[in-house]
Amino acid sequence: MSQPFSFSTRRYLLPTFLGAFLLFALQPMAGKRVLPPFGGGPAVWTTCMLLFQALLLAGYAYAHLLSTRLSRRAQIVLHGALLGASALTLPRMVQPETWKAAAGSHDPALSILFLLASTIGLPYFMLSTTGPLIQAWASDIEASPYRLYALSNAASFLALVSYPFAIEPWISLRHQSWIWSTLYVVYIVATAAACRPGREMNRDREGAVLPLTTTLYWIALAACGSTVLLAVTNQMCQEVAVVPFLWILPLALYLLTFTICFDHDRWYRRQWWGLALAILAPAACAILAMGVLAPLAVHILVDTLVLVASCMICHGELAQSKPAPARLTTFYLAIATGGALGGVFVAIVAPRIFSDFTEFPLSLAACAALALDSWRRAGAFRDFSARPLFMRSVISGLALAGMVAIVSASQGASVNALRTVRNFYGILRISDEHVNEPWASRVLTHGRIRHGAQFLSPEKSDWPTMYFGKHSGIGVAMQFRPHALKVGVIGLGTGTIAAYGRVGDIIEFYEINPAVDDLSRDYFTYRRDSMARVMVVLGDARVVLDRQPPQEFDVLAVDAFSSDAIPAHLLTAECAEVYRRHLKPDGVLAIHISNRSLDLSPVVRGLAAHLGWRAGLVTSALDLRYGIVPATWVLVSNNHAFWDMSAVRHDVTPWLPGSRPPLVWTDDFTSLWRVLKFSL
Repeated sequence: MSQPFSFSTRRYLLPTFLGAFLLFALQPMAGKRVLPPFGGGPAVWTTCMLLFQALLLAGYAYAHLLSTRLSRRAQIVLHGALLGASALTLPRMVQPETWKAAAGSHDPALSILFLLASTIGLPYFMLSTTGPLIQAWASDIEASPYRLYALSNAASFLALVSYPFAIEPWISLRHQSWIWSTLYVVYIVATAAACRPGREMNRDREGAVLPLTTTLYWIALAACGSTVLLAVTNQMCQEVAVVPFLWILPLALYLLTFTICFDHDRWYRRQWWGLALAILAPAACAILAMGVLAPLAVHILVDTLVLVASCMICHGELAQSKPAPARLTTFYLAIATGGALGGVFVAIVAPRIFSDFTEFPLSLAACAALALDSWRRAGAFRDFSARPLFMRSVISGLALAGMVAIVSASQGASVNALRTVRNFYGILRISDEHVNEPWASRVLTHGRIRHGAQFLSPEKSDWPTMYFGKHSGIGVAMQFRPHALKVGVIGLGTGTIAAYGRVGDIIEFYEINPAVDDLSRDYFTYRRDSMARVMVVLGDARVVLDRQPPQEFDVLAVDAFSSDAIPAHLLTAECAEVYRRHLKPDGVLAIHISNRSLDLSPVVRGLAAHLGWRAGLVTSALDLRYGIVPATWVLVSNNHAFWDMSAVRHDVTPWLPGSRPPLVWTDDFTSLWRVLKFSL
């Protein structure tokens, strides 16, 4: 901090720091628990963030009412009683069965909100009250209680940064929960020790009526920062994988800008951050329009930089407009209101009114507009022509950047798509490629990843393409035909695997996203033209298979992806037992692990080791003549006759020297950090 805290204020440091640390340590813990059963997509984390922001708003409103309506002694009695009650709910955080029970809901967002609120709601609410309430108490004896706000943001930043590196790779979720609960009890004790009744200053805490425009300005700044945060998080998770590190990176940077801006005014310089946004906002819009043509590393870098620039402007202007300590809780309530509004817009409104990630360029346009409004409030538009050239250039650049962002939002990224569908699970696009060429094909894309394709030529329309060619893992598995096959497929895509169906075969697809079912039926003919009997079961495959009786599959293929990430709960030891129950004793498990960002082979080898079965690697090469792209599958089976087939021996390749050792995941412990590829 810029100055040391006074002796009287130091008793507030521990509860402030510990409360903020626990508040943001709980977010990735809860998110990781709820993520897999609801499909593992970025919208799950966005919905979690909405609940966190709503509870934060409730906590700030509680702190405002408590500090302005009750005496200090009454505040402490009521707050202490609620803290004690919240401690009684802590064991509920370690019950994974609760998350699984509602995973088949028709409205995942509402289910996630309800489950989080009913399990971690009260402890999270109480932690969210810590910052504004303690700062309100400290304002009686501390001239600048806002430095406690910077301290709380620093603690939050530390909690987020430590999670993917020091916690998630080494500690199971159950042990994380118990450690967190223990620290929560310590927090209660520290709060009780710090908040003993003392002499209250006799002063007017509210003073003159606050102008409505000022409150709306605070709300708008906070809402804009929150919207940019969640939009960038959606972008990153859609493009790479829904891993804690990629949830945490944007949120940590968001909090870091809060910490910097509220530590001291010298860290925020309006002209330099305005220049940064004027450059980065058009760059981010250009890369959004390029889609898969933009290098992934560049995409992530630009998104990260534009997030920092946007949040520095929003939080810098908030810090510069902060009121006197008497208005402290009102100020924080406005910030929390804006944060919640941003969460509602991204998590609830945007997926229902936009077919693309339109909220991302819109949020950049709003940030540019607020930056210009801040210049106006500072008097920069008076005698504009007499202002320094640099200032006029930055203001003009911000105006231009806002217009570029609006144009980008109006055009979208799906101008060449036959159809674009957006729902809770992400954005799906149908497009025709290489039209008027012999290899013309129709493609289904989720994010940057192609999930299937079909040749438009009638004589080629029954060819299995993309990752499913005859020398791919699933192609090899389907060659083992002692009789008509019963095949289960987790993940529908375009329904390409149905091309392998023969008379008497049964192919049953499990698909969590209803839009995929509609698109594969309406725009692709694999299911309709298959000689097998093809069925589609909607819902999370893990949840559905848990509830079904043994299906006696000859082949069970796992091809479930959210953009480029396979849901982790489909690769755990517990799920392996589900696969064992549904496969015949001589059945074959085929798992598709092609991935740009994760090396999942150690996990599948660990799954095979848990089952006591043999695992074989199958890699297929690029072959444009047949529409085949490189793919990596792992076959797992206890069937010796299958492994002895000449075709299987020909296509199964040995594990590479120096490969990572087998890694067993469980429902209670999955560490994506250990399988992350460090080259994008």
